Amino acid sequence: MNIHEYQAKELLKSFGVAVLEGHVAWTPEEAEAAARKLPGPIYVVKSQIHAGGRGAGRFEDDPNGKGGVRLAKSPEEVRENAAAMIGHTLITKQTGPKGKRVQRLYVEAGCDIKRELYLSFLLDRATSRVTLMASVEGGMEIEEVAENHPEKIIRAAIDPVTGMMGFHARKVAYALGLEGKQIASFVKFTLAMYEAYMKLDCAVIEINPLVVTGAGDIVALDAKVSFDDNALYRHPDLEKLIDETEEDPKELEAARHGLNYVALDGNIGCMVNGAGLAMATMDIIKLYGAAPANFLDVGGGATKERVTAAFKIILSDPNVEGILVNIFGGIMRCDVIAEGVVSAAREVSLNVPLVVRLEGTNVELGKEIMAKSGLPIISAENLADAAEKVVRAVKEST
Repeated sequence: MNIHEYQAKELLKSFGVAVLEGHVAWTPEEAEAAARKLPGPIYVVKSQIHAGGRGAGRFEDDPNGKGGVRLAKSPEEVRENAAAMIGHTLITKQTGPKGKRVQRLYVEAGCDIKRELYLSFLLDRATSRVTLMASVEGGMEIEEVAENHPEKIIRAAIDPVTGMMGFHARKVAYALGLEGKQIASFVKFTLAMYEAYMKLDCAVIEINPLVVTGAGDIVALDAKVSFDDNALYRHPDLEKLIDETEEDPKELEAARHGLNYVALDGNIGCMVNGAGLAMATMDIIKLYGAAPANFLDVGGGATKERVTAAFKIILSDPNVEGILVNIFGGIMRCDVIAEGVVSAAREVSLNVPLVVRLEGTNVELGKEIMAKSGLPIISAENLADAAEKVVRAVKEST
């Protein structure tokens, strides 16, 4: 689960992480009023969308204009920039060509920036430990730094028994070239950030850039926080921060039915039980010359109603030109899947090729249900057969 920058900063501030003063605004008038609460004379107007690269992005209706993060020298100029941003679509590297509509802004105080750094906490799956990662290349995409200058990335794995200690932070501070007051400020900042990471069940906290001010203070100029979805039941207050306008409607609907769904860019809809089998299904679709339109795992205990909901979600994607259902019936019975598929196909008036491969518990009963349905369901004997049939059927129907 992702949240906006201003929400992330409010949370981090509550743990003692140093952030700049700022206020959220939904209209140009609110943006101007927010600026008047700040000391000035420099203000920063930031588009709030769930995507990075906002400053380098461009608005759809002004491709040669300014990006989604702008400096202003007066409250009136803040209002002008806000009017040019709110309600307009911002396109960045991470949004793709469709972009995202800006519905709110964050008006923040200016800052005397001496240096820009990178800092994050994440779970390093190679070491199975929460890891502090830093770089002197602040403001840049960390993936680019890792690819072009891996030697500039500093890591410190945190022992889960002791938690983060002061020496972890000092070691990183020295590697970043910090000195004097900056080191103490950095230690305080990172210890507070680690506490937030652990207590909020975060997946990632990324500060890019982390700035060293002229006075030697360490401050978060930007903040990206995402949470472990599986731990949200422990944080009902965090669930209230979800901005549904930033989420894919299909993914939201899937979550309501307890389905694991991720929208992709291909043309073959997939419904599978089990994440590993889903990955294999997507791979073999690629092998046979097409591309998956989604990842969808109905789980091991899916009901007829959940299967029907999954089917409808797949068909709500206009890019879907064919559907491949691949079920291994262990806990999940094949007859339940077959009933769900038949029910959904009738409800939505199926108009794309449907290939179903069933194997396992009650497989013969499942095949019988589909055969007697009177629907144009193509049966497959194995995964390769299913992939080949759905790709061929799509080509023949277009």
